[in-house]
Amino acid sequence: MKKVIITGVTGQDGSHMADYLLANTDIDVIAGVRRLSVKNHDNIKHLADNPRFKLIDLDITDQSNVDRVISEEKPDYFINFAANSFVGVSWDMPEHHMNTNCMAVLYQLEAIRKHCPECRYYNAGSSEEFGDVVTVPQDETHPLRPRSPYGASKASARHLVKVWRESYNLYAIQGWLFNHEGTRRGEEFLTRKVTKGVARIVKEIREGKTPTPLELGNLDAKRDWSDAEDFVAGIWLMLNQNAHSHEDLREYVLASGETYTIRDFVEAAFGFAGFGCEKCSWQGQGLDQKYMHGDQVLVAINPKYYRPAEVELLLGDPRRAEEDLGWQRKTDFLGLVKKMVDADLNLC
Repeated sequence: MKKVIITGVTGQDGSHMADYLLANTDIDVIAGVRRLSVKNHDNIKHLADNPRFKLIDLDITDQSNVDRVISEEKPDYFINFAANSFVGVSWDMPEHHMNTNCMAVLYQLEAIRKHCPECRYYNAGSSEEFGDVVTVPQDETHPLRPRSPYGASKASARHLVKVWRESYNLYAIQGWLFNHEGTRRGEEFLTRKVTKGVARIVKEIREGKTPTPLELGNLDAKRDWSDAEDFVAGIWLMLNQNAHSHEDLREYVLASGETYTIRDFVEAAFGFAGFGCEKCSWQGQGLDQKYMHGDQVLVAINPKYYRPAEVELLLGDPRRAEEDLGWQRKTDFLGLVKKMVDADLNLC
């Protein structure tokens, strides 16, 4: 029986990938978790009794641990979702981001090279690698011009994957993942912060309380948002290319090909909760902007959420993935926002 090691399995992407593989393949899933004793496993608790799913202790920043696990398990596939993924926080912790997002990839590649060179390896890349974009939309030929320590760490990992692929003929790739969200997104991420904040504000209004405003930063930054569940299917297609050598392998952009501002996301989220632009309005300019419901402030701007260097526009071109792999999204932007808002409203 073939097996896959997935890191970051307690997060959004890793848990969806585990679900996808258990439902659509006969592959056994080995879930690498940094500390088994920490029971923050809500996204995978439904898999606890699945005989094809097991948890193992794996700290991707510990080279000896990574080497031992790969030597013992000799997986057929290795999918690395474990990362520090907070762009804003990366300015405060650049060394930690580089260690987790880049050096950890080196440890994985080296262990695979030594112990199971036939293993197919995927590292999750990011649209933040493109950074200061020169063409719109961004496809696989766009230069890497990161504008944050996070983006730089992912771009650095990409170079490592390329060097190990070409030097040792490994099946090792790193796709570009544009923004992808869902109901399992952590509350520290912008989209979940918005939908959870919307649900909280609606609850406060219904209870007759004065709502505590949702505080945000740059509302005009544009992003390309998709559903994380669509992306894991695309990643699996990337891992199963009909390639005979490293020269035949291709890395792909997964994206919607559509761009929306953070303001668009906020308006859609409030709209699905019954507080759309027919009931509410933006007032003020710049840092004084507020989203108002009568005399109630629902959204306010807080300068602390602005980044030192902002990527203003990210828009991916998924045509190569669609044409070569047959990959297609199932959920559009509004469908994604509605799904997230509905889930958070149900939690209140």
